[in-house]
This record gives sequence, C-alpha cells and structure tokens, in this order.
Amino acid sequence: MLLLDKSGLLCYVHSSEPEHQKAVEFLDSVSVSLTHSYVLAEFVALAQVRRFPRTAALQFIIDLLENLDIETVWINELLHREAVKLLMARQDKTYSLCDAVSFVLMRQRGVTEALTTDRHFEQEGFRRLLLPQV
Repeated sequence: MLLLDKSGLLCYVHSSEPEHQKAVEFLDSVSVSLTHSYVLAEFVALAQVRRFPRTAALQFIIDLLENLDIETVWINELLHREAVKLLMARQDKTYSLCDAVSFVLMRQRGVTEALTTDRHFEQEGFRRLLLPQV
C-alpha cells in the first residue's frame, strides 16, 4: 500500500509532468492505495495553479473516489488535531497541514511509501517515490 499525495496524483493524471510515466508505473503496480480528503482539496488547487483544465481535474477526483482500489479517508476532528500537534512539534519544518495529516495517517496505517515529489515525506522518514519537480 502507498499513500497518494497531490503532487503524485498530478504526475499520474497529466502526461506533461516529468514524472508521469513513473507515477503511472507505481500506481499501476499496487493493488490498494490510500489518500485523504485534504489531498483531494489540495490536488484541485494545485491543478488550478498549474493551469490544468479544471473540469478534467474535478473529473479525476470523481473517478478516484469511485475507484475501489483507492481508500479515501475523510478527515475528522481527531485526525485534524493530531496533525496540528505534529505541526506544533515540527516548527522547524515547512510542512503543510495536508502533509501532517498524511504523516499521521501513514503512521497509523503502517504505510512507508508515498506517490509524491514532496521532500517533506523523506524528512519525516517516509520513502518518496518520485523525484522533485523543478
């Protein structure tokens, strides 16, 4: 199992992304993946900033939610608070709240790999599967 992060999903869905082929290979090689509602929210925002078609980004989210091989965790107050605690403990880092939720969730589920280009995952002891975007 691996965690799907916003940058990894963007690489997966958009063939113009440098890590597209690797993202497709990684995601196609696992039977079950994990993501969460904050990743989906940030994916839509990132796609918009990168000027990818909004309709295509939203349709991808709909398709992802219907994919039985991808578990989407809907963030509740308890998980949100755990993530904020992690951010308070890591004030020397520039993690986003979405990142912190991912880290907490990965630890809870025993997940060690993330489909992401984000170096923060490595800083927190996880394996980043994609190279950073430049």
